[in-house]
Amino acid sequence: MSATGERLSPLDMLARLVSFDTESDKTNLALIESVCAYLDGWGIPSLRLPNAAGDKVALLATVGPMVDGGVVLSGHTDVVPVAGQSWTSDPFRLRVSDGRAYGRGAVDMKAFDALALALVPKMLAASLRRPIHILLSYDEETTCLGSMDGIARFGADLPRPAAVIVGEPTGMEVADAHKSIVTCLTTVHGHEAHSARPALGANAVSAACELVAGLNRIADLMIERGDPSGRFDPAATTVHVGTIHGGTARNILAKECRFHWEYRGLPDLDPAEIPRLFAREVERVTRERLNRYGDFGRIETLEEVDIPGLAPEPGSDAERLCLRLAGRNRTIAVPYATEAGQFQAAGLPTVVCGPGDIAQAHQPDEFITLDALGQGERFLRNLIEACAS
Repeated sequence: MSATGERLSPLDMLARLVSFDTESDKTNLALIESVCAYLDGWGIPSLRLPNAAGDKVALLATVGPMVDGGVVLSGHTDVVPVAGQSWTSDPFRLRVSDGRAYGRGAVDMKAFDALALALVPKMLAASLRRPIHILLSYDEETTCLGSMDGIARFGADLPRPAAVIVGEPTGMEVADAHKSIVTCLTTVHGHEAHSARPALGANAVSAACELVAGLNRIADLMIERGDPSGRFDPAATTVHVGTIHGGTARNILAKECRFHWEYRGLPDLDPAEIPRLFAREVERVTRERLNRYGDFGRIETLEEVDIPGLAPEPGSDAERLCLRLAGRNRTIAVPYATEAGQFQAAGLPTVVCGPGDIAQAHQPDEFITLDALGQGERFLRNLIEACAS
């Protein structure tokens, strides 16, 4: 195919992607339109996968033959908010200084997206024998559901890939494991009464505090169990309560109290264990505290997010490929969750491997070093060569 499209360096492509404010509570449509126009210039068709509201879209594009055995490059387009952070420059205008590129999403993870897109001309010129699929998702920073429609297409009406590379920042180390995340909202419904007559009602705040204490006990149990693999830091499944709100006045039994909580599970955690332990706490607190004086209250829990962990698959196609391309001889585990577990749950061998340092993510003046960007480019050039051989 003749080279007729727009040629951009990875840094120039990164500047373009950063210029779109794609915080997770906002649309990513303008960014996707820009990417589609760029791919159109190179004759690469784009499959758009919108959410139900139509305000966000995932994009899937394939370079090379439509055959099984290719490689997926998965990146997300959404970024975390900048509100309340002290930036020294416009977070949505890439600033390059002292060997660093600053901007929201520069490392998490528009750098990987930019590399994949900027190297499309190289992919075309290489006459790939195995395809490279580029999947750009949305809502990774909130629910990780934005990639699901794309994942479902592989092996259905699209070729089934042999490996998936999720390009979250790992310093180009190959991560074959990460924890799961489940987030919940628990609401305690009590019954208002004067605080001088507690038997006339049910205090939702008191019941919620006992439930939080119960979660602390579950957390201690997880810490005591630890991490038999010895690979994670912190070395255990963690349980955390992030917010709690309830009550109207100090002398009124609280009618309602809500708290948000989460757990981040080791890959071998039984997904039913913590919900089962918490359900026992709910039953006890409802009986012994909330409804001590009568059938006044109830407790309900809504599961908001369930992101599966990534379990090691020693010797998988994805692991062997990425270790070779990155010049590594071992894998690592990472403490944050990604979309990788969803690819794995669909039966696709998956690892996490991308440029930059996760420590810079979500920070004011987020940055990726130009050296890290270069490392990522060399990795993808090696991938192109491998898919052409």
